[in-house]
Amino acid sequence: MPRFDRYLLSQLLALFGFFSLLLVSVYWVNRAVGLFDQLIGDGQSALVFVEFSLLTLPNVIRLVLPISSFAAAVYIANRLMSDSELVVMQATGFSSFRLARPVIVFGLIVMLMMSALTHVLVPASRAALTERSAEIADNVTARFLRDGQFMHPATGMTLYIREISQNGELRDVFLSDDRNAGTTVTYTARRALLARGDQGPKLLMFDGMTQDLDHASRRLSVTRFADVTYDLGALLGGGVQGARTVDEVSTLELLRADDALVAEVRSTRANLLQEGHSRIAQPFLAVAAALIGFGALLLGAFSRFGLWRQIGVAVVLLIVVQMINTQGTGLAIRSENAWPAVYAAPIVGIAIGLALLWLSQRPRWLSREQRAAAGALA
Repeated sequence: MPRFDRYLLSQLLALFGFFSLLLVSVYWVNRAVGLFDQLIGDGQSALVFVEFSLLTLPNVIRLVLPISSFAAAVYIANRLMSDSELVVMQATGFSSFRLARPVIVFGLIVMLMMSALTHVLVPASRAALTERSAEIADNVTARFLRDGQFMHPATGMTLYIREISQNGELRDVFLSDDRNAGTTVTYTARRALLARGDQGPKLLMFDGMTQDLDHASRRLSVTRFADVTYDLGALLGGGVQGARTVDEVSTLELLRADDALVAEVRSTRANLLQEGHSRIAQPFLAVAAALIGFGALLLGAFSRFGLWRQIGVAVVLLIVVQMINTQGTGLAIRSENAWPAVYAAPIVGIAIGLALLWLSQRPRWLSREQRAAAGALA
């Protein structure tokens, strides 16, 4: 790679790292405040807070990378133009496309980062986060259980445990369920265990009976049981870990979007196809953002007041690309045959960047200083 390309690429990567760290920090602080209150309020340790924060970082980084690439390209182009470095390079015969070569390489590097995040790290972190959330929620549910006192975990519910042994066995359990109008169900058991299930914690009661009282007929039905299972997770808000969410599914499964996956994630086939193709298309937005930021500033020339007009144009064009991305995503969600719409934003964004580079080297777009420098060299 020529020296100029290495110089420009190193500058872009350094500023990209700075802006990424800044944006991730701002986003993480806003997210961490609520997460900290939730976990610490539930009695979790600081290590659990750090673990949850790290599991949310891949998705945060994925969101800020295109913005960071745009900011880095704009900042570097503005600084090089203010120092007349780009003007000198153009005067020596470098075309706009030649100047943008390290920018394209930079965009491809960011694209590879985003691809690794969207296809591997984000789904894995979401799956791990779901699993840990279920475990934490089950632990929170277990702490609701107290021996020797009547507890009311929900409206119409009464729970009493005479004693909780050191090995976790519940002795002499009383549970009254009066949530259904006209019916009261009472469970009594000599012993019980709290077990974790796919849909949350379960209360396993042994050697007891169920009393079902119908208020209208004043009839009491008594059933003795050797063991019975009661869904305590729905009652106390325990974690649910069963079917995967769309974010946890791999890209290949999303692209297939078979009937089994549709039933598992309880979503439409159009939404699955949109998510799968978006994971492929979104990384190219980093290339588009870098080209738009760099190409827009090449339209300007050296100015002591900066290139604020060109920066404003670049921001507006980036907003237009994001609007196209939003519309394409919405269209793909509504119809399973409209998944190509998710590729519209990256294609349009890259086309806009290339168009800006082409316009920046047309004679009518050259500034007076650039024309004079080119004429002197000729």
